[in-house]
Amino acid sequence: MTTKFVFAPTPIEKMQSHYDTIIIGSGSTGLVSAIQAHELGLKPVILEKMTALGGNTNRASSGMNAAETNVQLHHGIIDSFDDFYRETYRGGGKLNDQDLLAYFTSHAALAVDWLADHSIKLDDLTITGGMSKMRTHRPATMAPIGSFLVKNLLKIVQQENIPLFTETTVTSLKKDDTGKISGVELQLPDGSKMSLASQAVVLATGGFGASKDIIQKYRPDLAGYKTTNQPGATGDGLKLAEEAGAELVQMNLIQVHPTVQQDNPHTYLIGEAVRGEGAILVNAQGKRFVNELGTRKVVSNSIVALPEKGAYLIFDQSVRNRVKAIEFYDHIGLVVTGENITELAAKVNMEPAVLAQTVDEWNTAVASKQDKQFGRATGMDRQLVEKPFFAIHIAPAVHYTMGGIHIDTQTRVIDGNGDIIQGLFAAGEVAGGLHGNNRIGGNSISETVVFGRQSGEQAAEYVLTNGVN
Repeated sequence: MTTKFVFAPTPIEKMQSHYDTIIIGSGSTGLVSAIQAHELGLKPVILEKMTALGGNTNRASSGMNAAETNVQLHHGIIDSFDDFYRETYRGGGKLNDQDLLAYFTSHAALAVDWLADHSIKLDDLTITGGMSKMRTHRPATMAPIGSFLVKNLLKIVQQENIPLFTETTVTSLKKDDTGKISGVELQLPDGSKMSLASQAVVLATGGFGASKDIIQKYRPDLAGYKTTNQPGATGDGLKLAEEAGAELVQMNLIQVHPTVQQDNPHTYLIGEAVRGEGAILVNAQGKRFVNELGTRKVVSNSIVALPEKGAYLIFDQSVRNRVKAIEFYDHIGLVVTGENITELAAKVNMEPAVLAQTVDEWNTAVASKQDKQFGRATGMDRQLVEKPFFAIHIAPAVHYTMGGIHIDTQTRVIDGNGDIIQGLFAAGEVAGGLHGNNRIGGNSISETVVFGRQSGEQAAEYVLTNGVN
């Protein structure tokens, strides 16, 4: 019998006054950064303002994009960095920072290898919107990628005795007389204040998808949307960086995710893997209306354009077998089940004949590998024929913030004059520029590992070059 892993944060009384590097945020970016810095000889600390660990990473479900991996070759898939770059660049409206994108697409395979070296293996593949190849890596169990990563990274943090404090909020960044970062001011769980000294700070605080104020400032048209983000995603890192002189870029570029179940007080993102494994989208009448694996921006806009502003994912048992997250969606009551299409249609108030015709037309498209209606070319590996059949009601919601702190490929933070703020690094969703105007599904988890590693490496290089205090 296996023992369930439970991570215990470091008791607050063990907090020291100095660390080689301070990592703010306990999502995948922060955890990877801390592990990498530790392995390069630093003594890092992770600070998390929330009680729960993992941030938005916990909500990621599809996988981690990478090209030219051994995993792909084992599955008979021949891919290229260039294709990965071009498809991400096109998907981002060609507004991506090209230097960041080139680094990202050429280092994602190394990030998959790095995880494997730490016994975190992503041996299965799926596909997401905007991609032409199966390059979305996930566990062989097909478990949701986010919680899988967080749990296994926390195991390493615990094994290596890397201190991680929760309910600890950084209120400002400190600089010395020369303008270099020298530490942070923070608020402890009991409300008291404390200063920590450090030559390097890594901002891994995530985006601002749960900040109504920041969204109202930059995108008032989205102010009324619900969000898929956890409550702590309020843009704290952006505020800290801006107060320290950092430049923010592309703050108006906010992604709306097309498939979010939001009929209850809590919103639940229905991962792109559901469509990637063969689900279709239908309107209230039971008809398809879009290429389900177009970019998130295109699919979201198509749903919002419907009179009812929502749609249904339709799939069968064969799709469910390929996406383990559906078991969770069903467990919490998000999935409607029908033994056949007629029964399913009745339960979601559709005309059975219309939905049956839609499914038949889709199955014909899959058989011929030609979607004459909407030009879908991926996620067509299986027909929807295996009983029972399922539906999930969805609508778009604020999901990801592409804008953020201006960084270079070394994750160094850049100020409004184009100069580097010495000792300050940022990685993950808090940084802007990588994704352009639309983040491709599967790229966010890759970003956390690629640039989490880079921030840990560069913080170590900076501290060791300047001498550990």
